[in-house]
Amino acid sequence: MSNDKQKFKSGFVAIVGRPNVGKSTLMNQVIGQKIAIMSDKPQTTRNKIHGVYTTDEMQIVFLDTPGIHKSNSKLGDYMVKSAMSALEEVEAVLFLTDVSEELGGGDRFIIEQLKKVKTPVFLVMNKIDKVHPEALLPIIQKYSKLHEFTEVVPVSALQGNNVTTLLEQIARYLPEGPQYYPADQITDHPEQFICAELIREKILQSTREEIPHSIAVEIESMGAGDNGVVNIGAVIYVERPSQKGIIIGKNGAMLKEVGRRSRQDMERLLGSKIFLELWVKVKEDWRNRESVLKSLGFRHD
Repeated sequence: MSNDKQKFKSGFVAIVGRPNVGKSTLMNQVIGQKIAIMSDKPQTTRNKIHGVYTTDEMQIVFLDTPGIHKSNSKLGDYMVKSAMSALEEVEAVLFLTDVSEELGGGDRFIIEQLKKVKTPVFLVMNKIDKVHPEALLPIIQKYSKLHEFTEVVPVSALQGNNVTTLLEQIARYLPEGPQYYPADQITDHPEQFICAELIREKILQSTREEIPHSIAVEIESMGAGDNGVVNIGAVIYVERPSQKGIIIGKNGAMLKEVGRRSRQDMERLLGSKIFLELWVKVKEDWRNRESVLKSLGFRHD
């Protein structure tokens, strides 16, 4: 009888797509918890985020990659290289598109990159809740003329529509393999990384124009304090003194609000009370300074 037992399957799956099509939303929906930050600003995701989905039958390790885009800084170069390198180390690639927007140059650029990939590529059509069902077929035909996709799956990452179907389709392409992570682990990133990202998310959601791309967040200290409270000290880096003033806000109001909302998410993530201290420092042109990028964890390896 033991021979009939279903073998455990596992593998890595990359989520790629142009900026702001819902890659982080999809991964958070699958994992059931926020591990990748979300905002309506392009280039929200800067690192490959690993999310782990485990059932009794399989384990999928998702790589939420930075949006593939035309770069104008060393940080941008890092992000695009990071996204492209993810395609070489996976069992399947999910090419995520936004069906509520026209097929554009960014999508065509990514499709050209995907033609070089030997891995199965799924066309995952996101935001189906925003269009009439009859509009989907012509969109599928447009994309299918550009590339022969292994599978086509329409989903709504935000509402969860068809996400179970997507997971079932992915399972068909997974090899037999080990469980890479414990069943209750949902990411391989340290808690410090997630906490820094949560702070950055709140700033992205509260600021406009050049500010979102000009900030980086570093957790300088994290440790247990009295009565089970976790003490976290974080630095927000900006590129110019004027940006520092915007982040702090009038009478410190903006920084206070960023801290309050970040703390709430951290408490949900860590299951502990948090005491959070934030500082804002200027590091001029940090996005183009190799040494600063390395110190903030942006490395090509």
